Amino acid sequence: MKVRSADLVTYLRTALVIALAYLVIVKFNAFLIIILLAIAMLSDAIDGYFAVRDESKGRIGFITYLKATTGNKKQWEIVHKIKQRVSKSAPYGPRIDIAGDRISEYVLWVTFAFLHIVPLFILFAIIIRHSFADALLGAKGTSSKMHSKIAKTLYASNISRAGIQITKFVTFSYLTLVYVLSYPLWIGYVLIGILTVYIIARGIAEIYEALHN
Repeated sequence: MKVRSADLVTYLRTALVIALAYLVIVKFNAFLIIILLAIAMLSDAIDGYFAVRDESKGRIGFITYLKATTGNKKQWEIVHKIKQRVSKSAPYGPRIDIAGDRISEYVLWVTFAFLHIVPLFILFAIIIRHSFADALLGAKGTSSKMHSKIAKTLYASNISRAGIQITKFVTFSYLTLVYVLSYPLWIGYVLIGILTVYIIARGIAEIYEALHN
């Protein structure tokens, strides 16, 4: 079976995060780790483009895709039709993306819990949140098709998607600085709290979507 470009990006991103976890544990250069984390986070934002590009046989450029995802109605209609074809031609694609997201996130949470920076109950809360949301949405088949206003706002909107990625990046980058360079831990706790609330709020939106649509 031919590996799609989008799936390959997911595999590479996941492998990079696993490697980053090891670099954190051995206290490698903190700022290089943060740069690599930024690359991993950015790659998560562009795998959708590769799926669209492959389906359109290269006819959709990145600028067109970027305009579509930032609210250009005309470009969005073009990209949306291609995404619908992607869902039929490669239905496993979104699931692979979700799996990559979960593995990457769990690796980071578990690493910092192992290093006694993240409290264990936070790790439990994140795992429980993702497990319920993923199971319910998977049963409904709505993981990429949000209909309710709360889900569109808290989960599917571009602002929410960008916000959660930025919050994750800032939090895990700072936790790296805490462990490698002994930055103040209390700031890390504040960031962990903000990120956890954000993740749970988005999880509530996902569960609401699954139960009401």
